Amino acid sequence: MSGQFKTNQVKIFDTTLRDGEQALPASLSVKEKLKIALALERLGVDIIEAGFPVSSPGDFKSVQSIAREIKNATVCGLSRALAKDIDACGEALKVADQFRIHTFIATSDIHVNTKLRKSQDEVVEMAVQAVKHARRYTDDVEFSCEDAGRTHIDYLCRMVEAAINAGATTVNIPDTVGYTTPTEFGGIIKDLFNRVPNIDKAVISVHCHNDLGLAVANSLAAVEQGARQVEATINGLGERAGNCSLEEIAMILQTRHAKLGFTTNIKSEEISRTSKLVSNLCNMPVQANKAIVGANAFSHSSGIHQDGVLKGQNTYEIMTPESVGINKNNLNLTSRSGRHVIKHRLIELGYKETDFDLETVYESFVKLADKKGQVFDYDLEALLFFSQTKQEDQHYKLTYLQANSGKEIIPSATVRMLVGDKEITESATGNGPVDAAYNAITKVVGHNQVEIVDFKLDSKGEGANALAQVSVVAEYNGRRFNGIGLATDIVESGVKALIYVLNNTHLADQIDQQKEQQVKIAGV
Repeated sequence: MSGQFKTNQVKIFDTTLRDGEQALPASLSVKEKLKIALALERLGVDIIEAGFPVSSPGDFKSVQSIAREIKNATVCGLSRALAKDIDACGEALKVADQFRIHTFIATSDIHVNTKLRKSQDEVVEMAVQAVKHARRYTDDVEFSCEDAGRTHIDYLCRMVEAAINAGATTVNIPDTVGYTTPTEFGGIIKDLFNRVPNIDKAVISVHCHNDLGLAVANSLAAVEQGARQVEATINGLGERAGNCSLEEIAMILQTRHAKLGFTTNIKSEEISRTSKLVSNLCNMPVQANKAIVGANAFSHSSGIHQDGVLKGQNTYEIMTPESVGINKNNLNLTSRSGRHVIKHRLIELGYKETDFDLETVYESFVKLADKKGQVFDYDLEALLFFSQTKQEDQHYKLTYLQANSGKEIIPSATVRMLVGDKEITESATGNGPVDAAYNAITKVVGHNQVEIVDFKLDSKGEGANALAQVSVVAEYNGRRFNGIGLATDIVESGVKALIYVLNNTHLADQIDQQKEQQVKIAGV
């Protein structure tokens, strides 16, 4: 067997910001992507696939920003087996201390014949040239055989050998359409190790999709057969039914270490926090019965189960909530609680002093405590999340809001906003208080190019005093943007979500304008 089996360390390659992000209902902003990347770095992932630089100016800037900031993980960019894609990766990533270029081409007959319309020899040559071109920028080159799960094993072996000879240091075997079963996919990996003569010169990676619900099982089967990198996403985000769930594969390897013998660099106590961040920013709720991070993952309803857990936690819990960063202790805080108490509680919840600005969090806490009377841990974490995601240098800021609604009156709203350094006040009516407020904001902004395509209301916390979180998806110039708002008042939360969108569209316009200017200068 190859030299790979000398190590039981499994690298975790996170593609939340690439495969996960491309399947979202709306684009993430540069700042949102950076925030997720920093959380992934703290989680301990080995490689962060930051995006697809050639796809858009916004994605190029996101990858570049992440490459500049991340220090403890390898930042990676995706490219097709095309020189222009690879050049875009190299340009975006060159600011990083360490980076990887990930290039791919399809290898299954159905893709080669129908999509690429090339011969197998031509595809092999394209792959070889792509890897060699990427090596001009970095020694860390990954090559993927798209749709490897449906590729004939003889051709797959030929492609893997050629890619490694060309200089690929990681070769990825994706089950792109989630078609294989664990025995079948594990057998593919086993065959590669038995038949490819130079396979010991590269790390074998796997990227499994969840179309049949087997992404995690297939990834585990591959690791047992010699793969030493797993590509995954937080909460299993990704195309169609999603990807291998990072938190699930990481906790399988940790919880069953005595049997399996594999280790990762994942700091499991960061899992819950990272999951919540990604869920909130991506506007993708986590189902309650989701393994590891679902709301019910550590809940016990059956009387027999409850009795067993009270007598011994391990009777029905194979891992502790604390092992994935869930703290069940809720401390009641009031407006009389001082800064020291808030700081102490955040640290107890697992946050470091560098994770938050105490004055900002405390200011929001006091306002919330005055409205609710009592503030709980889940409130405090929600406030922290929104203080962290607050947009800097906001072009649009809300300074005043009043909304009126009732059974016998026409809903109306008045908003006052800062647009740049100019304050504007407008009023409007609508079919409800939120609609009236949105109509007033449209008057302030001066155009109605932003179209709301989805509006969701969730409660953060418990009971009638829960905070209202509004998540919206809006379309602007052919692109979709997420917006989130949090307040005790639903109208205020909805208004904050729309203003969040407006600031992101303003930033997107600036990025596009900068890129157009660069193109004009380059053309002179």
